[in-house]
Amino acid sequence: MDTAYHPTPRTTPTRYRDRAHYDRETVHRILDESLICHLGYVSDGRPVVLPTIHTRIDETLYIHGSSGSGPMLAARLSGMPVCVTVTLIDGLVLARSAMHHSMNYRSVVAVGTARIVDDPDEKQRALHAVLDHIRAGRADDCRPPNARELAATAVLALDLVEVSAKVRQGGVADDAEDLTLPYWAGVVPVGLAAGTPLPDGDLDPATPMPSYLR
Repeated sequence: MDTAYHPTPRTTPTRYRDRAHYDRETVHRILDESLICHLGYVSDGRPVVLPTIHTRIDETLYIHGSSGSGPMLAARLSGMPVCVTVTLIDGLVLARSAMHHSMNYRSVVAVGTARIVDDPDEKQRALHAVLDHIRAGRADDCRPPNARELAATAVLALDLVEVSAKVRQGGVADDAEDLTLPYWAGVVPVGLAAGTPLPDGDLDPATPMPSYLR
């Protein structure tokens, strides 16, 4: 397998092409770190974008949803053209000039035709991976879904073929003539951090906290 995805007209940025990355390692790392994705599709002639949960197994992106939701029903017919995006914000870039304010970010865009996962074994693997994507180790530390719950849950699969990442790193890019202006400039780091776990009110006090939450 190639170490990089091949750019296509749909995965080539029109601006800041130097920020585009096609190597699988970068793309996979961003997909695996992000906790949500945004699923874009067309419904009744209008664009729709929905936030949802995803996971990646090798070169397939799995997207969690309800069996009765619009995208899942549409995909059952003959697959559904989609655009899936994830974004991680790493910093707020504050420049001396309004024009050069920016953000440090890492993002991925994947386009293609998604399919409904009908194979029971593949569906189970995908849902297991979704739970572990939320918190590694969780899938084996909860009750598995029963038949009714599985029927109410749908999974979309999108093969990672047309994919690109875009990354902005570094500091302020002010114009030379603005460098002496009396305004603070720099980067405010931004990150996602988990807080102290809060036990459910009905939890048995004797229930130990799992190691993956410590």
